[in-house]
Amino acid sequence: MPDSIPENTINTRKKGRFKPKGRLVQRDNLIALEQLLPPASEMKRDMLIEYLHIIQDHAGHLSAGDLAALAHMMRLPMAEVWEVASFYDHFTLVKEGEMPPPQRTVRVCTSLSCMMAGSTEMLAELQKNSPDDVRFVPAPCLGACDKAPAVADGHHLTEARDTAALSALVSRPAHYQPVTSHIGFEDYQAQGGYRLARQLSDGSANSEKLLESLDKSALRGLGGAGFPTGRKWKIVASQPAPRFLAVNGDEGEPGTFKDRFYLSTDPHRMLEGILIAAHLVSISKCYIYLRDEYPEIRDMLIAELDLLKASGLSDHVDIELRRGAGAYICGEESAMIESIEGKRGLPRHRPPYVAERGLFGRPTLVNNVETLFWVRDILEQGPDWFNEQGKEGHPGFRTYSVSGRVARPGLVKAAAGSTVTELIEACGGMAEGHEFKAYLPGGASGGILPAGKADLPLDFGGALAAEGCFVGSHAVVVLSQQDDMWQAAENLLEFFTHESCGQCTPCRSGTIKAVEEMARPAPNTEILGQLASTMADASICGLGQAASNPLLSVMKHFPQEVPSQTHPNAEPESGES
Repeated sequence: MPDSIPENTINTRKKGRFKPKGRLVQRDNLIALEQLLPPASEMKRDMLIEYLHIIQDHAGHLSAGDLAALAHMMRLPMAEVWEVASFYDHFTLVKEGEMPPPQRTVRVCTSLSCMMAGSTEMLAELQKNSPDDVRFVPAPCLGACDKAPAVADGHHLTEARDTAALSALVSRPAHYQPVTSHIGFEDYQAQGGYRLARQLSDGSANSEKLLESLDKSALRGLGGAGFPTGRKWKIVASQPAPRFLAVNGDEGEPGTFKDRFYLSTDPHRMLEGILIAAHLVSISKCYIYLRDEYPEIRDMLIAELDLLKASGLSDHVDIELRRGAGAYICGEESAMIESIEGKRGLPRHRPPYVAERGLFGRPTLVNNVETLFWVRDILEQGPDWFNEQGKEGHPGFRTYSVSGRVARPGLVKAAAGSTVTELIEACGGMAEGHEFKAYLPGGASGGILPAGKADLPLDFGGALAAEGCFVGSHAVVVLSQQDDMWQAAENLLEFFTHESCGQCTPCRSGTIKAVEEMARPAPNTEILGQLASTMADASICGLGQAASNPLLSVMKHFPQEVPSQTHPNAEPESGES
């Protein structure tokens, strides 16, 4: 007699005796997913992360039963589905026999700018007094450093930013405000938008001349790497078709919030940049990869993309919106590509570079949201218009995200090569009671410099590079005499420890070891220096290579704030008492 199939389970074997192994597929789970997701015959492997989102949006978590049913529907190994779901922070996995967490989650940012605003103490107080139907959890940067301490109800940013306001917030049903103050499709067109895109479509604008014009401009990748945009476009255009475009909207660097602003106020300027890139580089498919922390922007973009597609302006390129799931590493271009393909966001080894072999093995152009945002203006007004707005030796302008101990945190559009002194002045000076002490010139990984080096131009390369720092995505965090530099460096290293993808040992183990050593009463700076050197030399991607920059900066510029250099925990030699 064959083994009987347990009641309410699916026999996933087509032939032979059924022998239950691992997780069985429950009929109830399968029926529920069949009502929620596309038919199994229409499911695509690269949509795995989106299917996980849909399930969690519906149930509030991902149960082991739902993951088993999803694996069955997609004809994937359960281990593959589980490893993808468990890689991303925003997926809540519930194993067999476990109770699901409360449906409502409030996230409190604990990255540097928010920590300086008291978020760590606020979170501890909230967790101590949280109601049974709400959980308060720490979160890495929410892309709202100008509103520190930043808090999200679910993933929706809220104005409630202190303990009393948050306690009152969770006593009421969740209510989210949509993005409504943006320039919509009709208004954008009325202001001259999509004129260049139309000229490219009807042939009245010359693609080759425009590409040359972009190459003459000083526009660089503004997500952090700073590679010349025109040169990148030419490289991808020289590769065999079909070619793809991946738009990096996954800004997760602590201190950075410019993409959130541009997308929520003037989204079509970025979308026109996509249409122009598709014409100039002959791109057939575009994926916009957006942070899961920006749900209001996602809802708005879906509506605006529908209007754009209905107009026929985007007929030459298929645009698809994908959402991340809480992984800073996916800001690295190859990790983002892996995530768009429905996998864990693990950076790829190079070569080949993504310009040669990127999404689904095809040549891929990767651009940051802000980079595409300025393309239309530069091509309409000419490269000289853009280049002449910079300082000598630093052509162009930049958008600096300024947060921390300034009177008015926010975005500052200023000449490339501006100094932190100028940015502080643009933000109304230092906050009341604070004296300028130090600053991060380029987010969490860009290092920390003392106030004595406030005259350095904040731009790619040059004087910053000589200091072992970089401008990255132009996120400037200002610290004062009230801030402990060692504590600031610890906070940044904890961020990198949490965000390491774990693929390579130098980063995975090095960040953990560095945080452990920094937490000692008397950390061994020699060991920390060796760890930093190993991570910089041997890590696969920029996260591990730059993770120790804050630590090295503090040891170099603020040695007096490094805890005692005596090592009482060292093993005494034989014969010593």
